[in-house]
Parts: sequence; C-alpha cells; structure tokens
Amino acid sequence: MHELSIAMGIVDAALEEAKSRGLQVSAVHLRLGALSGVVKDALLFSYEVACQDTALEGSRLVVEEVPVAVFCPQCRQRRVLGSIQSFACPECGSATRDILQGKELEVFALEVEE
Repeated sequence: MHELSIAMGIVDAALEEAKSRGLQVSAVHLRLGALSGVVKDALLFSYEVACQDTALEGSRLVVEEVPVAVFCPQCRQRRVLGSIQSFACPECGSATRDILQGKELEVFALEVEE
C-alpha cells in the first residue's frame, strides 16, 4: 500500500512547515487527481496512522478530488471526462491524449491554529 508512504511524506512536510512557523496544524488540504494512482480511502486511513504520536495527531486530511480534463483537438476546447475509461471528448467523441488535469497529488493549504 503506497498510500502509507505518501501519507508519511505529507505528514513530514506539514510538520516541517508547522515547526518552522511555530504553528499547530488542524487540517491539511490536498488535491487528488483521478489519474494519480492513489486510493482516497486508503490515503485517509494512512494519514491517521502516519499522524499518530506526532504534533499532527487529531488533524484532518481534506481531499479535493480533481477530475480528468483534456483538450479536445476537434472542438478546440477543454473538456472534463465523465470516466477515465475512455479518453474521448464527451461532446464530439474525438480521441485525445492531451491531459490538462487529473494527475495531481498536491498539498495546497494548511489550516492552522494560533
């Protein structure tokens, strides 16, 4: 389960940032793309495990799920896919490999208590 190593990396980074600023983190906000290869529920569980016996124990991992968006060469528009099973424009059906979003695994904010 690689989610545990990912969670440990998130916790380490958040702890380092909190320590450098002298703050207590109450929540870590993460963007998780549909193509990231990370299972959300496994990551949430792993986060709780990784936080045990650290200054982040009791904090929350808030996950913003990011859908896959592609550029359609036919429509010349950004389109959000309804499913990751088919990389075709949902409007015109043209195949595309130009992924604009959906691979994210990004900590983008920390909620802190002063």
